[in-house]
Amino acid sequence: MNSYSLFRRSRLRLALWYAGVMGVILSVSGLGMYRAMVQTNWAAMEREIESIAGTLHDSVEPLLPPSEEPTAVLQQIFPDLCLSGQPCKATPTLIQRHTIGISDRTTYYIRLFNHQGKLLAFSPNQPLSLPPTLNRTSWQTFRTANGIRYHQFTTILHSANTHTLANEANADSSWGYLQIGRTLEHFDAEIRRIQWIMAIGLPITLSLVTISSWWLSGLAMQPIYQSYQQQQQFTANAAHELRSPLASLLATVEAILRIQQSNQQDIQMMLHTVERQGRRLSHLIADLLLLTSLEQNSGAKPFQPCCLNDLVSDLTEEFLEMATAADINLTCQIPTCEIYALGNESQLYRLVSNLIANAIQYTPRGGYVTVSLVKSDYTAVLAVKDTGIGIELAEQKRIFDRFYRVDGDAYGGLRLRSRKTGGTGLGLAIAVAIAQKHQANLRVESQAGIGSIFTLEVKIVLV
Repeated sequence: MNSYSLFRRSRLRLALWYAGVMGVILSVSGLGMYRAMVQTNWAAMEREIESIAGTLHDSVEPLLPPSEEPTAVLQQIFPDLCLSGQPCKATPTLIQRHTIGISDRTTYYIRLFNHQGKLLAFSPNQPLSLPPTLNRTSWQTFRTANGIRYHQFTTILHSANTHTLANEANADSSWGYLQIGRTLEHFDAEIRRIQWIMAIGLPITLSLVTISSWWLSGLAMQPIYQSYQQQQQFTANAAHELRSPLASLLATVEAILRIQQSNQQDIQMMLHTVERQGRRLSHLIADLLLLTSLEQNSGAKPFQPCCLNDLVSDLTEEFLEMATAADINLTCQIPTCEIYALGNESQLYRLVSNLIANAIQYTPRGGYVTVSLVKSDYTAVLAVKDTGIGIELAEQKRIFDRFYRVDGDAYGGLRLRSRKTGGTGLGLAIAVAIAQKHQANLRVESQAGIGSIFTLEVKIVLV
C-alpha cells in the first residue's frame, strides 16, 4: 500500500470518527433540548390551568349555596354551562360573561360536581366521551375516540357557609369539585412541528458535519503527510550519506586485501582513507543522535545563565587557526558589558560554532568573517557575517533542511554542503533545533556572490 492510500484511509477514518462523535453530541443535545422544551411547555400549561381554576374558585366561592339542591343557583352563577339533566341555554349577561369568560371556551371546558361526585353542570364543548362520574385524581390526560388529547385538573370547591355548616352539622367540609380541562391540539401541533424540525434539521446538520469533518481531517492530515514525506526524504538522504562512506570503506578494505604485504606504503595510505571515512561515519551518526535528542528533549539539563561574551570570544579564538589556513580574516565584535542568556552552554556553543564553520568553509580566500554580539532591549543579537558565495533567495528557505544541497553550478561549482569540506549536511539543521529549544530566532539574509548574515536572537537574563 502506497503512502497516499494509507493517508487517504487515515483521513477517512478520522473524518468518520469526528462525524460520529459530533453526531452523537448533536443527537444527545437535540434530544435534551426537545425534552426540555416539552417539559417547559407542559409545566406552563399546567400553571395556566391551575391559575384559571384558582380564579374561578375565588369568583364563585361567595355565591355557592350550602343546600343539596343548588341547580337554580348554579343556573344563575353559570348561565353559560349546561345543567345535568336539563337542556342547555346560552344567554349569559355581560357580568356573567366576565365571571365565566376568563378562559378560552374553544380551548377549555368546565365541569362541576357536588361533594358526592354527582355531575351538576358542564360546558357544552366538553368531550362527548367523558363519563358523568367524578374522578378525584388531580391531573388526568386522556384521548377521545377521534384522537384528540385532553388534559384535566380537578380541585375542591368550598362555599362561604360550608365551614359553619360543617362545624354545626358535622357535614363534609367541601361543597363539591371543579374540573377544568383543555384540549391538547395546539400543544400536540407544536410538538409535532418541533419533531419535524428535528427530523429534517438533524440529518442536514449531520451532513454538514460530515462534509466539514472531511475538510478538517484533510487540514489535520496535511502537515502529517508533509512530515511523513520529509521523513521519507530524510531517510533516503541519510541512507545515501551512509552508503557512500560505507562503499568507500568496503572498496578500500578489498583493495588492502589484494595488495601484497610488502607494499607497506600503499597499505598505509589506504588505512588513512579507512580512518577518514570511519570518522565521517562517526560524525554523521553523532549528529543524527544529537538531532534526535534535541527533538525528543531527552537527557535535558536545567538551563543556566551562559555568558555570550565568553562564548563568542572562545569560538573566535578556536576557529582562528582554521581561518588563517584558509586565508580568511576572522574578527569578533564584543561589547564591554557582559551579556547572559539562559540555556545549555554546550548546545549554544555548538550552534554558534556551526555558523562560524559554515562561514569559513564557503568564503573564498581573502574574504572576511565577522562575529558580532549586540544587546538590544531584552534580547541579545549574535550575528555571523561573511563575504562568501551567498545563497539565492529561492534556496534560503531550504538550507536548514537536513542533507539539503544547492545546485553547485549556480555558485561556480561550489556547494553549500559538499563532502570535500567534511561536513555531514546537518550543521544548520542542528543549529535550528538548538535555537528552537532555547526559544531563540535564527534567520539568514544573503545575496548570491556577495555574502550572508546569520542572525541569532535570544532572550537575555540579569545576573
